[in-house]
Amino acid sequence: MPYAYDPQNVFARILRGEIPCKTVLETEHSLAFHDIAAQAPVHVLVIPRGPYVNHDHFALDASADEIVDFTRAVAKVCAALGVSPGEGGAGYRLIANSGPDSHQEVPHLHVHVLAGRALGRMLTPVG
Repeated sequence: MPYAYDPQNVFARILRGEIPCKTVLETEHSLAFHDIAAQAPVHVLVIPRGPYVNHDHFALDASADEIVDFTRAVAKVCAALGVSPGEGGAGYRLIANSGPDSHQEVPHLHVHVLAGRALGRMLTPVG
């Protein structure tokens, strides 16, 4: 299945340095930065540097090095922010929206790291 990547999306522009961001972590294949519309006391976005629309696109087409780097970047961000339960933090939530039903706003894979307060249930049960 082909994925249509828009090279003018806001995250592509951040990666090119056209839009500034408050960087948390930079690696060879990933970038993490504070969300400008934070939904929790801690709200950081982690994105791959490659042109991937969503998680399944990334999982299918990214190199093993990109996948490992991105996964470890998320863990390093959580540790750096002091939210990892294994490091004494109170926990965090990861969210990656994909497609219109999930309200994905930017067509570039990004993971939201949310923490800093009790976040409540993920979804309300159906029925």
